[in-house]
Amino acid sequence: MGMITTALGAGLAGLMLSGAALAQEAYLPARGDDQWERRDAAAMGFDAEALQGAIDFAIANETRHDPELEAVSPARDLTVSVPLTWAFEPHSSPIGPLAPRGAPSGVIVRGGYIVAEWGEPERADMTFSITKTALSHVVGLAVDDGLIASVDDAVAPYVDDARFHTDHNAPVTWDQMLRQTSGWWGELYGKPAWADRPSREDPASKLRAGPPEPGAAYEYNDVRVNALALAALHVFGEELPDVFRARIMDPIGASDTWSWRPYDNAQVEISGRAMMASTGGGHWGGGLFISAYDLARLGLFGLHRGSWGDDRLLSDSWFEASLTPGEHAPGYGYMNFFLNQPDGEGPGFRVANAPAAAFAYLGAGTNVVFVSPEHDLVVVVRWIDRLQTGAVLEQIMAAILE
Repeated sequence: MGMITTALGAGLAGLMLSGAALAQEAYLPARGDDQWERRDAAAMGFDAEALQGAIDFAIANETRHDPELEAVSPARDLTVSVPLTWAFEPHSSPIGPLAPRGAPSGVIVRGGYIVAEWGEPERADMTFSITKTALSHVVGLAVDDGLIASVDDAVAPYVDDARFHTDHNAPVTWDQMLRQTSGWWGELYGKPAWADRPSREDPASKLRAGPPEPGAAYEYNDVRVNALALAALHVFGEELPDVFRARIMDPIGASDTWSWRPYDNAQVEISGRAMMASTGGGHWGGGLFISAYDLARLGLFGLHRGSWGDDRLLSDSWFEASLTPGEHAPGYGYMNFFLNQPDGEGPGFRVANAPAAAFAYLGAGTNVVFVSPEHDLVVVVRWIDRLQTGAVLEQIMAAILE
């Protein structure tokens, strides 16, 4: 069962704080899961019973296979369930690490304080496309540092790799790659772009259609995400997990349990140095393995738009751009910044009682990092049936009294 934390200190239970008051406290957790302060949910403006109901709902709606398959191979064994999910694709075999996952887990944070936690929040599990959030943050650092002069620049001049200099790929911009509208065409690590999520009925559908026009349409495609990661590696000349750790994760007090794992065959040579290129997801294995506690820290970092206390780690302008809807996907900003679109279609999330300014990082599984700046709220929910994602967030929002 989930647990809503109890009050720390006499008199706290009578303290009812609005979202504005919570924001003024500006509490940020010290390094270490056990150092993160807990507060009573009712004292932090929640209906405790309703919040517990939302947690129970999340636990009860764990991602599972159909009953017959679940009986012989539980969905928690990602070493089997991931390959099964993509078995219809050409070139579907995993090329990166996979690992069994834990139980449904989560953390709810308000005003920086943990008010609820359940499952195994300390366990570092796969997060699939939330890896793209790490990638977009690293690209943001490159822009802030001036290593990328403008996101409207073509990527090709920054990358010494012939695959970026074809007639088709040469015009592709950083902005298009970040918004997943690039139409980048080629093969990386044995995976051609056309083989990623083609029609189940016609696996050759994307091959037959040929290269999409750059910038013309949104299309979720991990090969193109991996191309962005490779381009960022060329720009930094350092492996991206090292940049992410030193510039963001260590400063925000993340644990040492997370890792950003490459494909087994993703070694490249840049300026005479052998390095491992990062993946932008877990489609073929690899990607970001991380705990719910560390995801909550990343959510708090987003809530504070790149600041951590007195330290500006990533520019506010980068978050402004990341949260600006794309022309072809109004519910999607930069990579893995999903925007609230209660009545929309396409990418995005749909929570009718959440503010328009709320956003989320989403990964398969389902992994959710939901942020509502208006409520000074970060919610991490892991391993919930994707069809129930909106429902659990609506229940959490409904549990807020002040």
